[in-house]
Amino acid sequence: MTRLRLARAICLFVAVLPLSGCLFRSRKVERQLSSAPLKAASQQELVDAINLQAARIRTMQATVDIDTSVGGENRGKVTDYKEIRGYVLARKPAMLRLIGLLPIVRNRAFDMVSDGKEFKLWIPPKNRFVIGRNDAETPNPRQPLENVRPQNLYEALLIREIDPEREIAVLENGYETVLDSRRHRVDQPDYEIVVVRKGKVGWFLSRKIVFSRTDLKPHRQLIYDERGILATDVRYGEYKDYDGIAFPTQTEIERPQEEYDITLNIVKLDLNKPLTDEQFDLQQPPGAEVVHLGESGSQPQAANGSDH
Repeated sequence: MTRLRLARAICLFVAVLPLSGCLFRSRKVERQLSSAPLKAASQQELVDAINLQAARIRTMQATVDIDTSVGGENRGKVTDYKEIRGYVLARKPAMLRLIGLLPIVRNRAFDMVSDGKEFKLWIPPKNRFVIGRNDAETPNPRQPLENVRPQNLYEALLIREIDPEREIAVLENGYETVLDSRRHRVDQPDYEIVVVRKGKVGWFLSRKIVFSRTDLKPHRQLIYDERGILATDVRYGEYKDYDGIAFPTQTEIERPQEEYDITLNIVKLDLNKPLTDEQFDLQQPPGAEVVHLGESGSQPQAANGSDH
């Protein structure tokens, strides 16, 4: 008898459900899409565009304004540093030098250089000279500048080619959030080239290169480590023509694990002009406090000018 009553109750509920508008309400959900005209491209065309740009740029010399933020959830606060003037030198396959100047007096705030494997960092205001491998962890979280690796900046500034011997590229159609003409946030279709790379222990997600559908240029690059963790999030803005090569005038580089953000705004840019080895030579200053990152038990020490 109990089961019969339950069945009758269910039948009655279903029968009166259409009449019970006060119990249930539905609402229309619409995605706000951009009305901007979109361009189309195939996967191969996008890969070719990446590789062509990589092949065309051999060196770069740039005068930049540098904005920096340090901190996040782990530090419990975010510190913004004033915009400073800087200079970037890059030469393939992996050389990069970044010099920052102090505001007003224009003395050097820092000078860092890397050959792709090792880096050197000179901080004159602290009389501190840091040497280490690019994969060396920073032992002192109170020195945020020592978290910065020139190689990470190099990979962000110059999107490397997709290597058919070690990488596989896949096209994904996605969406990005943009601002329309009325400054409203809307969704806009994009193209995402997903790059899978062969590593030491197998294939892993290496990069995602996001192309805007309005100009078919890279507007974002996400770089992952071999564990699949996001290492670098780069955003590119306002492309301009430099001697026939389109290059972004703004590059924002976020390193979520180290909790720092660097934005480089180009003031002047020269591409493919000769750069000598001497321009990437950073000598250890006499009397500087020397820190060797990645060496167990190493302690800062005053140097007499030699590396030994």
